[in-house]
Amino acid sequence: MLGNPREVVSGLHSRHAPTPRTAVLAVLDHEERLTASASFVRRPVAADGWEFRNALLAHLRRVIPHDLRRRAPVRTAVLLYCRDGDERWTEEDGAWMWGLRDACTLHGLRCGAYITLTGAGWQVLGEGRGGRRPSSDSLPLPLGDGPSELGLLTPRTASGATEPLRRAAAR
Repeated sequence: MLGNPREVVSGLHSRHAPTPRTAVLAVLDHEERLTASASFVRRPVAADGWEFRNALLAHLRRVIPHDLRRRAPVRTAVLLYCRDGDERWTEEDGAWMWGLRDACTLHGLRCGAYITLTGAGWQVLGEGRGGRRPSSDSLPLPLGDGPSELGLLTPRTASGATEPLRRAAAR
């Protein structure tokens, strides 16, 4: 469970400006600070968890080293998927959720929240938490103009240094 999902959603929305069919994959440290993120547009094919898992795993490998040698996962992967339609669960959501869980296992990460972003707002599926802003129709806030809590989403390198990852936001 995310401590404050609104901050995570707002920060990812500001960084990646997702449009429908865009997946935003984020890796958070133990204090829910953004460690790395990547966004990509899903190809218009049938909803298949294996394809989603492979895409998520490929992007994880590009933005952050694996944690397979650790005894227990210390970082958490979160997936925000921007789509058309309403906030109700779909078969495609199930495929994304399975893909996220399996990609996390194969990369040594804790599996975090699956968040949908629609025209009606955002929703953390399985937790019943959500909000109206941001939505898939809203313009992203510039990173410096958002609430002060967005500072918690400062990118960090894998070593914990404070200099941002240069390749973190792959579009």
